[in-house]
Amino acid sequence: MQLTERELNVLYCLAHGINNNAIGKKLNISEHPVKAHLESIYEKLTVENRIQAVIRAIQTKLIDINTINIKVTSSY
Repeated sequence: MQLTERELNVLYCLAHGINNNAIGKKLNISEHPVKAHLESIYEKLTVENRIQAVIRAIQTKLIDINTINIKVTSSY
């Protein structure tokens, strides 16, 4: 399973919980190519959704969980 550099960028954005519109803005592309990259990622990783894609990417060491800085906020 070989992901392109752009697909890996999209995957890192997924791991940060960024939505399609924001991914497009961050990568300077429209939302339509983001969706196309997501479909390609899902196919290559044999998954069906964003969460499964991130989990598979971490399991197969495509992305390093130690480089994903997700801020958790509490609503308490």
